[in-house]
Amino acid sequence: MIRGGRAQLRQSVYMPALVAVRFNADLKDKYRALITAGKPAKVALTAIMRKLLILANALLRDGRMRTPNLT
Repeated sequence: MIRGGRAQLRQSVYMPALVAVRFNADLKDKYRALITAGKPAKVALTAIMRKLLILANALLRDGRMRTPNLT
């Protein structure tokens, strides 16, 4: 259970984290590595949520848009 912090932000980032774990190769690999290391699924998903927030903050800070990989 996550206590404290900003509940509305946490609720807003939960679904994008689930989607990222399914469709983003880098975040999927990170999630699998955490699960393999013995972390519970909710803890691993929380780590992905944090990674998404860090990425969003960096993009906003630099004033750039993320472009998809076209490989």
